[in-house]
Amino acid sequence: MFFNYPHAMVAAGALAMALGSTVPAISADETKETWRLFITDQAEGLITVVDPAKNSVLNRFSTLGYVTHLKPTESGKALFAVQMDHDAVHVVETGIVLTDHGDHQDIEIKDAALLPTVIEGPRPVHAVMHDDKVLQFFDLDGEARVYTEKNLLEGSAEHKVVKTAAPHHGVVVPINDHFVVSEPNLDTATPADKLPPRFGAKVVDNKGKQVGEVATCTGLHGEATSAGLVAFGCVEGVLVAQSDGSGPPNLELIEYSADMPDGRVGTLVGGKALQFFLGDYGDDRLVLIEPSSDTPFRLVDLKIRDVHFVLDPIRVKYAYVFTEDGKLHALNVLSGELVRSAQVTEPYSKDGHWRAPRPRLAVMGDLIAVTDPRESLVRLLDVNTFEEDRTIAIGGSPFNIVAIGGSGLQH
Repeated sequence: MFFNYPHAMVAAGALAMALGSTVPAISADETKETWRLFITDQAEGLITVVDPAKNSVLNRFSTLGYVTHLKPTESGKALFAVQMDHDAVHVVETGIVLTDHGDHQDIEIKDAALLPTVIEGPRPVHAVMHDDKVLQFFDLDGEARVYTEKNLLEGSAEHKVVKTAAPHHGVVVPINDHFVVSEPNLDTATPADKLPPRFGAKVVDNKGKQVGEVATCTGLHGEATSAGLVAFGCVEGVLVAQSDGSGPPNLELIEYSADMPDGRVGTLVGGKALQFFLGDYGDDRLVLIEPSSDTPFRLVDLKIRDVHFVLDPIRVKYAYVFTEDGKLHALNVLSGELVRSAQVTEPYSKDGHWRAPRPRLAVMGDLIAVTDPRESLVRLLDVNTFEEDRTIAIGGSPFNIVAIGGSGLQH
C-alpha cells in the first residue's frame, strides 16, 4: 500500500482535532550552544558552577580544602578537583555531554553534580587525562592510580596502580599499552622532610617492567600531549615520547640550542589540531616547540612575567597570555608574534607566595573568561577584540577556571 506521508500527517492532525485531542508538533532537531564555567576559590574549599549566558550561579560545591588543580577529562564529562594539602580528590560531573557523530555533534545537558566518591591518598598533585583514563599521581606514595571516567561517573572508584621507583613529585602518562613514568634520583642525599629530585623518565609495560634505559630529564616538570606526542619540561631541554603504535614509545631529549638564554621549560600545553607545544621559558619568555622541525625552539619575549597562558581550541593558531601588568595578549603560534594586547585588570605581581590569588584564563567559544580574584568576579572578553562583554560576580577569591560546553544537536 502506498502512502503520501505529508498528506497522511495532515489527515492525522485533522482527525485529532475532530476528536478534540492534541497531536504533539514534530519539529526539527535544535542546534544548541551551551557553556558552563567551573571556578574554584583561592582560599576556601569551594567550586562554583556558573551559567554564563544568564550570568547566574547554578551550584556551589564544598570540598575538603582549597582546590590546587582543576582538570577536565578529555570528554569534558567530569572534572578532577585535586586538593593537594588535604590528601583528597573530588570528582564533578559537569552535566554536559558532547557526542561526535562524524558529520555532526549531539549535546545533552543536565544538572552538574558533585559525585559522592572522594579519592583519598597522600599528596595528590598531577592528574593526567588520556582518552577515557584519568591518572592521578600521589607524590607520597610514588604511584599513579588509573581510573576510567565511565566507572567514576557510575560511582565506582575501581582502579589500577602504576608504581614508580620511590615517592617523589612525579607523573605517569599512558602511551598505548605502556606508561612513561618519572624517575627520582635516589643517589642524592635528601632531607627526611623532602622528596628526592627528578632526574629523568623511563618506559614500563602494563605489568610494571622497565623497557629500555632511563632518559635524562633533570627536574622533570610540565607535561602535555599533542597529536600523538608527549612532552616533558627538563633543565636540559624537552623530553619527547613518541610511539608508532606497534611497540613501546621512544624517548628523545631535544636539547635547548646554544644561542638560547638561560632558562628552562616547566609548564607545557599541547596543540590539538596542530602538532606543537607552548611552554614557559624563564620568567618573561614563552617558547614554541616543534619537535619535528630543524629549529624546534622559538622564543617569544614578553618583556614581563607571564601569569597564565592557554591555547584556543577553535582558532587553533592562537594562544592567550595574561601577564602580571594586568594585560591579555594574543599570540599567533605560527608567526610567534604577539598580535593583540589589552589592559584587562589591575596588575597582579608574581612576587610573593605561589598561591597568592592571581587570574586564570579559559576559552569559551567566542569569549575568554578571566578570573579577577581581587574584584571577586569573572570577566568575559570578546575573543577577537578583547573588549569586555560583561562581568559575573562570583564572590570570594575566584581562581582556577574551566569552561565546558560547545554546540550540538538536541534530539
